[in-house]
Amino acid sequence: MKIALQYVNDMNGDTQAVQLPLTDWKKVLNKLRKYEQALKLRSDLKEAFEEVATLKKQKGHKQKLNEFLNEL
Repeated sequence: MKIALQYVNDMNGDTQAVQLPLTDWKKVLNKLRKYEQALKLRSDLKEAFEEVATLKKQKGHKQKLNEFLNEL
């Protein structure tokens, strides 16, 4: 994605802000939301696999899937 950026500089020439067209901004936000969703999914899956590994190491009563679903 190519975006037409405009830089806003102060009197010293230091960049203070960046401007971009609203349509491009909406595209950037949409992509950011998708990346955030993917990151959340990845994090949730990692946590789930860690929980499964912990449960496999435990001894004693193991909850069956239908028992788990009935608790929901």
